Amino acid sequence: MRDADVPQEGNRTLAGHRKAVYARGSDGRLAIVASAGWEVEEIVTRQAVEDLERLAADARARVLAGEASPLEFHMHRQRMDVPLLAQATGLWQWRIRRHFRPAVFTRLAPALLARYADALGMSVDALRRVD
Repeated sequence: MRDADVPQEGNRTLAGHRKAVYARGSDGRLAIVASAGWEVEEIVTRQAVEDLERLAADARARVLAGEASPLEFHMHRQRMDVPLLAQATGLWQWRIRRHFRPAVFTRLAPALLARYADALGMSVDALRRVD
């Protein structure tokens, strides 16, 4: 894409900020150009956010029904998935999925709960409950 063709339609998900994209300048070399975003990008981003919000709502319902642990809800609420949480905590994915079971979650060691809380950017007390 040429630098003059970089979309500047605006994107509400960027909240007025601009982002850097690479485009070819008049000299034919790649350069960083500021973009206000474009409509297609906004639609896709909003769909992804709505999907994550739906996953969080579903997880919250399972937690309140006693079928899942608060960890699953907080993971989705922070817009994470199992692979990303595994990377942030240094834990195996299968262990994280196992910790979604309420009986297992209630027996987790304080150090492991602190590890999850740190990765999710919350306190251990907030991790244990669903508001």
